[in-house]
Amino acid sequence: MLSTTNLSIQFEAKPLFEHVSVKFSDGNRYGLIGANGSGKSTLMKILGGELEPSSGDVVLQAGMRMGKLNQNQFAYEDERVLDVVMQGHAEMWAAMRERDLIYANAEATDEDYMRAAELEGKVAEYDGYTAEARAGAILIDAGIDESKHNLPMREIPPGLKLRVLLAQALFSRPDVLLLDEPTNNLDIHSIGWLERTINAYDATMIIISHDRHFLNQVCTHIADLDYQQLKIYPGNYYDFMLASTQARQRVEAANAKAKAQISDLQEFVRRFSANASKARQATSRKRQLEKIKIEEIRPSSRQNPYIRFEQAKKLYRSAVTVDGLTFRYPGADRDIFTNLNFTIEAGQRVAIIGPNGIGKTTLMRCLAGDLTPTAGTITWVENAQVGYMPQDPSAEFEQKTDLLTWMSTWTGKADDEQIVRATLGRLLFSGDETKKQVRVLSGGEKGRMMYGKMMLTRPNVMLMDEPTNHMDMETIESLQIGLEKYPGTLIFVSHDREFVGGLANRMIELKPDGSVTDFTGTYDEYLEAQGLES
Repeated sequence: MLSTTNLSIQFEAKPLFEHVSVKFSDGNRYGLIGANGSGKSTLMKILGGELEPSSGDVVLQAGMRMGKLNQNQFAYEDERVLDVVMQGHAEMWAAMRERDLIYANAEATDEDYMRAAELEGKVAEYDGYTAEARAGAILIDAGIDESKHNLPMREIPPGLKLRVLLAQALFSRPDVLLLDEPTNNLDIHSIGWLERTINAYDATMIIISHDRHFLNQVCTHIADLDYQQLKIYPGNYYDFMLASTQARQRVEAANAKAKAQISDLQEFVRRFSANASKARQATSRKRQLEKIKIEEIRPSSRQNPYIRFEQAKKLYRSAVTVDGLTFRYPGADRDIFTNLNFTIEAGQRVAIIGPNGIGKTTLMRCLAGDLTPTAGTITWVENAQVGYMPQDPSAEFEQKTDLLTWMSTWTGKADDEQIVRATLGRLLFSGDETKKQVRVLSGGEKGRMMYGKMMLTRPNVMLMDEPTNHMDMETIESLQIGLEKYPGTLIFVSHDREFVGGLANRMIELKPDGSVTDFTGTYDEYLEAQGLES
């Protein structure tokens, strides 16, 4: 069991959260959610012992071991894969390293060898003599072939690095496991593997994620960080959404009833307090007024932007034809993709999927005209107006200008400053924020500005590469609603299963063997057709 008592953290004048007392126990899996900036990662660091709270305590039950997922996938590039996994048991690894250094020292003294003997006892206590075998077994379970176990981490494909780090977190057989954004940089199929791994492992887990489908698949409880408080709800993310909405509605209804009662009582007191015959009744009603309480509804840290996309011109029939498309980066020894052929019809919503590093972003850049194909052609119809949101839009925000000026560059003839300000307001930029320099925006803020660019330019084709990156759930949900209502053609890349499943009506999957699967239908229908779990 992991518990907190009166936990508070404060930076400058405003607390992130305060007086948090909660228990994480019984092998439950808690999805830790909240708006960007609410303090989720800060709380996770406090729970993991990486950060001291302003006040309060964190207690891990005696005899229990904690494991944490390292988020830096490039922290061990020169180290052997097996060694990286074994470092998950810090005490064992430290004992083994110190012992090995003594044995490797040609000038070691008798005292050193006495220390080595002590360390041998520690290694045995931690079952260190079977450590490599156990680490190898975990890696194989994670889908990492034995041929890669002795390679340095730099030679492991990006899509497998997180699996190695998860194996590291599991190696010490932790009773409590902390996972901060474990789905980051994973493709859809790898996220499915992660879901199965987590569900099969018996431990109390605290998981931060913005992936709604993932939380629904793995969580037994939701820990909601809002109103500077942490509240636990049983069930998955959808259960939480229903319960929290109903709870707020109940409070609002009770408050409305109480306010009406207060109004009636106040009116009676006002009319009859000076009337001798009604004085006793008026006094009674004053006492009733004192007993009625209006429950405070604190302002939520959550905000939903209003996102709606329009198209200036409607397309009919096809939008784009790709014929024999091949791309190879200069100096590379192989093609990223070879001889791609497909036509996308007007109004289709096409998801480009496949493993990490397969070429999804490269294909999107070719479609956007950002890269020139090595061979083949991309033919857009005459009236196609293409809007492109790259995976990393930072290059769009390098100039020295404020938000209002930047957004004004994308207006049409009929758009005035009021339209620009309204667009910024819908995207949660208002007041003095519009004067902020675009260069200092966070990843999520840059993404919302790109949505605004698309809203103002009104393209009839939108290319969006990982448009949910860096976004909180409220923004992701608002974006999905906006794209569902968009009448134009959508081509997008996303690892968010809920997002893909809710939007796409056609799947184009790039596969490692160079083949392409082109399927018309939803993602669930695609999985069913492939004989895979939905």
